[in-house]
Amino acid sequence: MSFPLFHRPGTLMLLDDDPDYLEALAMVLPLDWHVRMFVRPTRYVYQMHCEHPLWERDRWQQETMLTLWRQGKPLIPQILQYWSSTPERYALTHVCVVDFAMPGMDGLQALSELVDWPGARILLTGQADEKVAVGAFNRNLIDQYIPKQAADVAQQLVQAITKLYGRAHQHYDAIWRATLRPEQSTLLAVPEVQAGLKTFATEHWVDYVVIGQPFGILGLEANGRASWLQLETPESLAGIAELAELNGMNRHDLKDIRTGRRLTSLELHQSLGMQGCGAPVPAFSPAGTGALLLAALHELPVSALMAPLVGHHEWLSRQAPRGISD
Repeated sequence: MSFPLFHRPGTLMLLDDDPDYLEALAMVLPLDWHVRMFVRPTRYVYQMHCEHPLWERDRWQQETMLTLWRQGKPLIPQILQYWSSTPERYALTHVCVVDFAMPGMDGLQALSELVDWPGARILLTGQADEKVAVGAFNRNLIDQYIPKQAADVAQQLVQAITKLYGRAHQHYDAIWRATLRPEQSTLLAVPEVQAGLKTFATEHWVDYVVIGQPFGILGLEANGRASWLQLETPESLAGIAELAELNGMNRHDLKDIRTGRRLTSLELHQSLGMQGCGAPVPAFSPAGTGALLLAALHELPVSALMAPLVGHHEWLSRQAPRGISD
């Protein structure tokens, strides 16, 4: 599936024994990326090993949310609590970029030390090392290699990292797929639906999670503002209107819901402990999804949150300036 069910920003690790080259790379990387740089392979490997229990703890938190959900605890407030209590999730390394030719330990040796690390690997190569890089790529030891002598190496690197940042995370996708009903999984497998939702998510959020009960996407903007993208099929409109009528919604609003002009999310309000079903908001079809899918974006009021949410920009502002870590 090209549209990940779970996404968040992460840290980028750079390893090269040439500090001047590292500094030059850091100058061209986007400012909203958290970057750590190393010149010593042993120090780099040690830092990555230190992350292993942090990854394990983070996955355990995801799995615990689903365990509690199966016991009857709504998912949306659990995810919001996770976002508010774990800003350090952004510190986990998602992509590492390693130079191949280094004294003492080459790049492939350094990468081979990262046993069970779930991130993506990019190898920087000199002209004489490209055959080695091709072999490593064909053996799935790396996700991509980039020749250092290329005139547009910085542009290639940014494009490669951006693509890998947006790649589905196998473990997390498997965790959250368990919340989906079979018909929801089938709908999300449609290429047009994947493309439309991926475009919407990229334009609106830096963190998001797709869940099946209720069906939709809970997203967090870089500034810490949360919203809920309600997802419905045309066949579900009658049931939504029926629930809204039982909760006292007026005839005019009910007509809009039945015709797909607006949507209300009773399940969202119930999970957050809010009264009523909320005022209907405009419905739309995400780009390319046509008649397959209807969506409505609900901004979550601060009053509905149990604690303030720390967005990526706030977390990033607290980090040390870019520089060599060792």
